[in-house]
Amino acid sequence: MSVGQFCNRDTVILRKEDSIIDAAKVMREFHVGSAIVVEDSTGGVKPVGIVTDRDLVVEILAAELDPSAVTIGDIMSYDLITAHEEDGLWETLQRMRIKGVRRIPVVDQQGLLAGILTSDDLLEILASELTELVKVIGKEQERERKTRGSLT
Repeated sequence: MSVGQFCNRDTVILRKEDSIIDAAKVMREFHVGSAIVVEDSTGGVKPVGIVTDRDLVVEILAAELDPSAVTIGDIMSYDLITAHEEDGLWETLQRMRIKGVRRIPVVDQQGLLAGILTSDDLLEILASELTELVKVIGKEQERERKTRGSLT
């Protein structure tokens, strides 16, 4: 299973010069906890950072800064790791764990933004797979009852 199969293609984006207020409004409007910071590139946009709702709280509110005096470029995470569409889910999960990130932008072969994969997405995928595994157990028991009958 590849990251490209499961990433969310509807990605919320911001630019470095956008205001903190705009970021908060966009996150609220789309009910997301992060936005990918991008720069224009030939053929699309290239991810250069990420900003999260936690960044807004820790960097702006807790520091008692004036949100109108700060831009996304001032608080975004520049140490951005990305996944390629063809990367495997398991390997990507391991990279996320090692780097301590819950969200990872997904890029195409040209390095352009293709989507985002979050820990929530991975939990949903894993839960679905585990549900299927549980169904196997039930089917096995059903098959055995049919072929061997009941002992009582």
